[in-house]
Amino acid sequence: MTRTPRPMSLALVSLCALLAGVPAAWAGAPAPTKAVSAPTEMSDVVKAPRPQGGEFFGLYLMDKKVGWLFTDLVVMPGEPAKVKSINQLVFKALVGTRLSERNHREERIYEAKPGGRLLSFSVVQRGDGGDQTLEGATTPEGGMSVVRKRLGHADEVLPVLPATKERVEDVDQARVALARKAKVDGFVLDGMDLETYGLTTTVEPAEQRTVNGVKVKLGKASSISQKEKVPVVSYVTQRGEMVLVDFGQTMQARKETEAVAKRMDLVEVFGLTRVVLPKPLPESARAVPGSVKLVVTGLPEKFRVETYRQKFAARPDGSVDVTLQAAAPSAAARKPRPVADPEGGKNLKSDLIVESDAPAIREQSKKIVGDEKDAYRAAQKVNTWVATHLEKDYGASADRATDVLRQKRGDCTEHSLLSVALLRAAGIPARRVDGVIYMVNQDGVPALYWHEWVEAFVGEWTQLDPTFNQPVADATHFAFGYEGNAEITPLIGTLKVTEVK
Repeated sequence: MTRTPRPMSLALVSLCALLAGVPAAWAGAPAPTKAVSAPTEMSDVVKAPRPQGGEFFGLYLMDKKVGWLFTDLVVMPGEPAKVKSINQLVFKALVGTRLSERNHREERIYEAKPGGRLLSFSVVQRGDGGDQTLEGATTPEGGMSVVRKRLGHADEVLPVLPATKERVEDVDQARVALARKAKVDGFVLDGMDLETYGLTTTVEPAEQRTVNGVKVKLGKASSISQKEKVPVVSYVTQRGEMVLVDFGQTMQARKETEAVAKRMDLVEVFGLTRVVLPKPLPESARAVPGSVKLVVTGLPEKFRVETYRQKFAARPDGSVDVTLQAAAPSAAARKPRPVADPEGGKNLKSDLIVESDAPAIREQSKKIVGDEKDAYRAAQKVNTWVATHLEKDYGASADRATDVLRQKRGDCTEHSLLSVALLRAAGIPARRVDGVIYMVNQDGVPALYWHEWVEAFVGEWTQLDPTFNQPVADATHFAFGYEGNAEITPLIGTLKVTEVK
C-alpha cells in the first residue's frame, strides 16, 4: 500500500466544519412554505417563511457531488411551545482507492419563544470516523449533561457542560437576519467537540440569480463562526426557499429534490484537491536542515503569517514568494517535562476528541516516554511509536484518540490525533497542523497533497510527522492552519504553484 496521506476528507475539505457549522450557520430551520401562523411570543425563526417538510441539498466539492444534506424545523405540540431542528449530512467519496462514507445527524430542541434556550440535543455519527451517539439535556442548575453511547462500551457520562449561550434564533440565523434586515449575533454548541463558538450573520445586498432557468431576486446573508472562520453565504427566495449555500469558493450546497440530492458522483477527493507542481521539488527540500522556495498564487494575506518555518514576500504581480525551511529545535531552548503552554493551556487540554486525560492514553504515554525528562526526546519517542505501531490504512478513520489507540490504524489524521493526545498526556503542549505535503504519486505527477502533522512545544515550537516517521517535519510541509479547522477551505482549488526555485 502506498504511504500517501489522504486530504483529510472531512477536516480539510470542510466536512467536519459542515457537521458542526451547517446546523447553526445556515441550515437548521426548514418547515412551512408560508409564514407560520404563530402568536407574537414565538421566535422570529418560527415566523420566517420556509418550505414545508424540510429541504434537501446536494453537496458539491469543486463541482463534484460528494454528499447530501437535509434540514428541517418543526414546532412541537404542547405548552410551553418547543422547536425541533433536524440536520443530516451524508458524505460519500473515494479517498485513494477506499470508499469513505459518513452519516451525521443532529436533533436539537429549543424553547420556541424569542431567545428560547437550547433544551436538549442528540448527535448520531455513523460510518467513517466511528459510530457514536451523544445525548445532552439541560440540568436543573442550568448546565448541560451529556451521555456518550457506543456499541460494545458502557455508556459514558461526560463532564457537565456550562450553560450554553445558543438560542433558538441561532439555528437559522440566515433567515432571521433576512427577516429582520439586521445583523444577528449568537452562539452554537458544536456537535463534534461540544465547545461553544460565536456565530454572526450579516445581510448583504440582494442578487439576481437564475434558478431552474428563471431569473429571481434572492436575499443574501453571510454567516461566520469563530471556529471555522469561513464565510457561509446563503441565498434565499422571497418565499423563504434556500436555493444555494456557498462555503468558500470550492464547496456548495445546492437545493435539489430528495431523489436528485441522494444521487452522488463517486469522486476521488485525493486527486481532485491536490496542487500540481510545474516540476519536482529539489532533494534539498527533504534534508534537515533544509529549505525550498515556491512562487504561489491564490494565497490570501491572512495565510502569509511568518513563522520559524515559513517566510513570505509579495511580488508585484500579486503572486507570493514562499520559503519553507526545516531544522531541529536548538539544544539551548529545549526544556524538561512538563512544559508550560505558551498559549495559556489550550495545547495541553483534554477534550472529547483529543482525550489526553483518558486512562488508556495516559498509560500508553507513560509506557512510551518512560523516565525521559527532555521534552524533545520524549516527543521523538511518541512520534516514533505512533509511526511504527499504527498501520497505514486509509479506510479506517477514527475521530477520537482512544479509538485510534484501540484500532491502531488510520491515515495522517489518526497518526496526528493520537500523537497529540500522547504528547499532552506527557506534559508536552501539542497541536495538529493542517496543510499540504509534497509527493509524487503513482501517476508520476509532482504535487502537494492535503495532509496533517504535529507541532509540539519543547521549549520552542517544532514540527514532527508521525505518518512518515519524521522527528523533524521536512521542508516539503506547507502549513495553513491548526486543529483540523475549516479556515483553510477557501484554498482548495484556488492555491496554485507557478514556480519551484
